[in-house]
Amino acid sequence: MRTIKSTREIDTLFKEGRRASSPLLTALSMPVDERRGPLGRVAFVAGKKLGGAVVRNRCKRVLRAGAARAGGPWPGVDVVLIARAGLSTAAADDVDAAFEAVLRRLGIAS
Repeated sequence: MRTIKSTREIDTLFKEGRRASSPLLTALSMPVDERRGPLGRVAFVAGKKLGGAVVRNRCKRVLRAGAARAGGPWPGVDVVLIARAGLSTAAADDVDAAFEAVLRRLGIAS
């Protein structure tokens, strides 16, 4: 999975990207820069408010698995996925439903 590694690019997505939220996750999206090509990338964020390193790492694993099941990374768009409280203990079906709802609101998935 192609990931966004640059802090500068993630900051740009936070400032200029479209935002959609669900109780389990928040997603930010922005069209891909034409010079970089058509392939999209994904970044996974779990803040310290969620808990210690073990919980944050689990949240990122859950986000990665959910993104893979939802077909990510999506062509033509860069996406930042942000874990919210409850994601680490949510059932896979609930995570998939959250991904579907958020991606539909952003116009990434139908």
